[in-house]
Amino acid sequence: MFTKLLIANRGEISCRIIKTAKRMGILTVALYSDADQHALHVKMADEAVHVGPSPSKDSYLQAEKIIKIALKVGADAIHPGYGFLSENATFANLCKQNDIVFVGPPVAAIQAMGSKSAAKQIMEKANVPLVPGYHGDDQSTDGLKSHADKMGYPVLLKAAAGGGGKGMRQVWQASEFYDALAAAKREAMSSFNDDLMLVEKYLTEPRHVEIQVFCDNFGDGVYLFERDCSVQRRHQKIIEEAPAFGMTQALRAQMGEAALKAAKAINYTGAGTVEFLLDSDGQFYFMEMNTRLQVEHPVTEMITGQDLVEWQLRVAYNEPLPLAQDALSIHGHAFEARIYAEDPNNEFLPATGKLALLQPPIESEHVRVDTGVVQGDEVSVFYDPMIAKLIVWDENRDKALARLTKALTEYHIDGVVTNIEFLYKLASSAPFKAQQIDTGFIEKNHDVLLLDDEQDVKPLLPVAALYLMLNSQHNHTSSLQDRFSPWSLGNAWRANEQHQQNLELLVGDNTFSVQVSQTGAGSQIVYDIKVDQQNYRCSGKIEDNQLISTINGHRTLANVTAHQDDYSVFCNGNVIRFKSVQADLGETQDNAADAGFIAPMNGTVVAILVEPQQQVEKGQTLMVMEAMKMEHSLKAPAAGCVSEFYFQAGDLVDGGVELLAFQATQESIKDAT
Repeated sequence: MFTKLLIANRGEISCRIIKTAKRMGILTVALYSDADQHALHVKMADEAVHVGPSPSKDSYLQAEKIIKIALKVGADAIHPGYGFLSENATFANLCKQNDIVFVGPPVAAIQAMGSKSAAKQIMEKANVPLVPGYHGDDQSTDGLKSHADKMGYPVLLKAAAGGGGKGMRQVWQASEFYDALAAAKREAMSSFNDDLMLVEKYLTEPRHVEIQVFCDNFGDGVYLFERDCSVQRRHQKIIEEAPAFGMTQALRAQMGEAALKAAKAINYTGAGTVEFLLDSDGQFYFMEMNTRLQVEHPVTEMITGQDLVEWQLRVAYNEPLPLAQDALSIHGHAFEARIYAEDPNNEFLPATGKLALLQPPIESEHVRVDTGVVQGDEVSVFYDPMIAKLIVWDENRDKALARLTKALTEYHIDGVVTNIEFLYKLASSAPFKAQQIDTGFIEKNHDVLLLDDEQDVKPLLPVAALYLMLNSQHNHTSSLQDRFSPWSLGNAWRANEQHQQNLELLVGDNTFSVQVSQTGAGSQIVYDIKVDQQNYRCSGKIEDNQLISTINGHRTLANVTAHQDDYSVFCNGNVIRFKSVQADLGETQDNAADAGFIAPMNGTVVAILVEPQQQVEKGQTLMVMEAMKMEHSLKAPAAGCVSEFYFQAGDLVDGGVELLAFQATQESIKDAT
């Protein structure tokens, strides 16, 4: 077996690979950029080497530099993980030229599947079923539109060199085609330095079902069954499950054999994933083949009991497949939920910040957490905003789903906006439970899934008020020498008067008034809290960042984080984020008219689509910026013109800065009033 393995990646996938390598007795070498110098994968590896500045193009994508590092440390193999250089044929070839084993498929296989259009042609010759589409060389704008018109809308534009949902756009009608094509090409060029496009017929209610295949160097291949990855936003998966629901043995065998046929058509070895669209009539169509380990591989591991990274290393070491097809079987059901730093209520816009609180559920035979961060780490603008993967397993889908929803209520993160509450709503929704799922699931169930800004927070207000009182009492008494003086109590004590305080809690845009009165002393303090004419009898104590409370005889445990006057309380699967408002704060609000022209985070201006002083219509795109692998379009809030752009295409901008000055026409102003 290999002696030393260099992992040309970062984050949770590096940590995942290190765990298996250590179990197999293989020394590991991690790479790290400036931003990752204190990262978890660096601490876990036996050795770690600095690879460059924070941007991935200057560090994790530096193929020749990584090869030099591997030679210097004496690594006899490189595992590329997923993303970055994992499907880069040039990098795989460099490994071969320097007698370093690339833990992945042959160079020719990567090249064959590296272009979506070329892959379609290969699959067509191998009699693998394809979605109707155009994969030819005519890349003229009018030529591509002509093929789309003939196909009939909706169509899907896809970057030929793409992956991960980048360079993809749905086009629902002919009038949208040119703008969608321009955006897809721009994103493809930014992500892959290649804007070659293909056009496919867009199936309106398909499921995304993929087959995990494995092939060795002796001509043998197996499929480790399927995963349903239909639940996606921005063409990127957020919940996967294995096996796929509603799958018959006959259909499973047909898709598995088709996947192996695809792999053998390119003389594949190692781990690969063949992705299909499964239509409602049971027909399936080849989408693409990913020549690497997938993000969602843990659900396959959970239902098969196999370590796919170990399989990769053994096949790369020229060993035969560990098991034959008839020795593989499915046990139970598994889900994976991807925990992202992003805002589901703002078009899933990625978020950055410090993980002030990171408390995952306790791991067990039923619950697994794959992550590359710890509490106190920063979610950086330089890389994908995925924080962790939460994987659960049980005997069947219903039981596994119950495990997932419970684990999500126990996953507490603060300091950055996350999608945990959204994932909980999704996993517990009636359509998801009833398996009414296709690739448009989120859009179709938008009103059910997206968080309600007007959600009822009143049940958590007594918990929030109790925390404020206990925390204030603790801070006040600990700062004074005479703890027995009534002036040291910090409880609104007045001679011959009831100990009563009025609190104002700001939750979102709403302010709630809470009345608190106190009886008792020492460990016997009881608070009577009144919220909206409802009375609550409360007592409790704070231990570390946990609040142990008893409210109207109901004992609960809550996790609390505090940042100056900002607080987050996690309790019974719910969360309330609030400010403690003082009467004399005199807070002001920014001009709402300018809110749309503020950079939501650090990023790059990729396009300016209008000229200064050019008249534009309401909704017209003015500027496009990119951050954390996602484009963000700034649109005109009304008819008018941009009086000035403060940045040019290619400029780096800081989150919170003003990007442009916009002047609405007088007619628009009159209409608005």
